[in-house]
Amino acid sequence: MGFSLMRNQKFMPTIKHLLIISIAINAGLLLKLLHHEHEWAGLPGPDTNQKNEVRLVKDVLHKAKPATDQYINLDHGDPTMYEVYWKQMGDKTTLVLSGWQSISYFSDTKNHCWFLEPGFANAVTRLHNLVGNAQTRNYHIVVGTGSTQLFQAALYALSPSNAPEPMSIVSASPFYSSYPLIIDCLKSGLYKWKGDASKFNKDDPYIELVTSPNNPDGSIRQAVVNGSEGILVHDLAYYWPQYTPISFQANHDIMLFTVSKCTGHAGIRIGWALVKDKEVAKKMTKFIEISSIGVSKDSQLRAAKILDVIADTYEHTEKFDKATLFFHYVYNEMAKRWRQLRSAVSKGQTFSLLDFPVEKCNFSGQRFGTQPAFAWLKCEKSIDDCEKFLKKHKILTRSGTHFGSNENYVRISLISHKEEYDEFIRRLSLLSSMNSPHE
Repeated sequence: MGFSLMRNQKFMPTIKHLLIISIAINAGLLLKLLHHEHEWAGLPGPDTNQKNEVRLVKDVLHKAKPATDQYINLDHGDPTMYEVYWKQMGDKTTLVLSGWQSISYFSDTKNHCWFLEPGFANAVTRLHNLVGNAQTRNYHIVVGTGSTQLFQAALYALSPSNAPEPMSIVSASPFYSSYPLIIDCLKSGLYKWKGDASKFNKDDPYIELVTSPNNPDGSIRQAVVNGSEGILVHDLAYYWPQYTPISFQANHDIMLFTVSKCTGHAGIRIGWALVKDKEVAKKMTKFIEISSIGVSKDSQLRAAKILDVIADTYEHTEKFDKATLFFHYVYNEMAKRWRQLRSAVSKGQTFSLLDFPVEKCNFSGQRFGTQPAFAWLKCEKSIDDCEKFLKKHKILTRSGTHFGSNENYVRISLISHKEEYDEFIRRLSLLSSMNSPHE
């Protein structure tokens, strides 16, 4: 009866009705947008469960843009920029481990590095051969908990245990800020931090740390000290084609690499060293055995899976679309971020950046200049302390004083989340445009 009466009456929508309809339409559009966003990122669409829908809405609204009154922390080089790529790859790097796996301490008792997983060693060799950034033939691979442990292992292996004085450790300024902290932490009798390599003029034995591309300034480095009793350790964590042209195949005595800077997986805590001398590789292995009784097998297996997927996208292009080519994807993202940064700095004379020479990359065939994971930003005019100045505008950076330089410089991470980086560029553009640096 009620239905027939309603059919015979003219239905006149009220403001209340229109409001209800509007809310329903907007909610539908929002959920549709959420669905497309998650499909693009390689994730399933939103669950039909109401609680999940509300959670997704809150997540999107929360992550949409950092609040302008919040601090942006660009002090650490946390490579969260890489999340977008690995999300779009979906389950291609998913690894399932059974409960009985990784029980033993040992991975390969025939190898001098007895905790090195053969699958990880093969993946490392395969990736280097693909990219062409380092020789692997006749090298020994030592795996470590990130390149930090490998760096310590190298110092242990290269420093004589019976020397009358600790071995001098140097690196050209600006040097990686953690070098002096790590070296002086345990106050070892084997070695001692001696600072800027360009100022080292003793005839004593020394170890020079050569970081190339350099952290913090991105420059391509060579050894600085010309002493006859020197030993070189090359930290090549950033010698990958998203950061710099691969212009030669490195073949140094000791070369350090890390998954965190290559693929962005900092949380896996895996790095590796390519070592020419077998006895040095054995001593490095001994250090890791003493300090941590090996390296996580689970992390090695996961890292191997990731490295193999990267190689697969290039070696089996028929199975992947162009957007999944890892180094090309990340190169484009780094190039975009550096264009944004240089554009922001060029709006005024408050800041300046280094220029890098253009070279041809043997891997990609492209010509470009180094586009480092960190920017070495200089404050000009009358800004005496760049870190303090940027902190007033809620941008956290690391002062040049930590790198053996001065307060005019700061190191800024360029590999954070897109939303965070975009907000940083917005703030830096405003600061660059100011007439006076202290406005």
